[in-house]
Amino acid sequence: MKGSTHIIYGDGKGKTTSAVGCAVRAKGSGMNVVFVSLMKDGTSNENKLLEKCGIVLYHCDKHYGFTFEMTDEEKAEITACHNRILSDAYELAQQGKADMLVVDEFFCAYEYGLCDKALAEKVVFERPYDTELILTGHEVDKKFLDAADYISRIDNERHPFEKGVPARIGIEF
Repeated sequence: MKGSTHIIYGDGKGKTTSAVGCAVRAKGSGMNVVFVSLMKDGTSNENKLLEKCGIVLYHCDKHYGFTFEMTDEEKAEITACHNRILSDAYELAQQGKADMLVVDEFFCAYEYGLCDKALAEKVVFERPYDTELILTGHEVDKKFLDAADYISRIDNERHPFEKGVPARIGIEF
């Protein structure tokens, strides 16, 4: 059966949460799931559960902060990390070890040039026929929207951060 492409994007809260839900559902049905977190260091608490479920996780080992805060050296480091983990995840898919591949914050890394764009496009457009693919992020290039089977836009109408409330453990991370 052909794997579908899911895009979950926008400026609202819940993109990663939705992707995590898809990953857990797939794993619960016996699928092999690979979850790649770009732009994140793996300390967000959903990773604890995903790992306990037997989901393969990829992320950078260092927190780099927001793109506008990164030095050129940090941008080079995170780009190298992203390229390595995208390549590793793609290889698992090629080996038939990823029935579902989730790439969280794919569009942010792609848009800001924090990954090799040719490699990122290879992950999306040259993955195995039966691999389900879930991509998240803020802004999406039209070529990815054109290739998607599912497109969900999450818009922000209100968020406590706007009132100065910091991210809360268990809710935002």
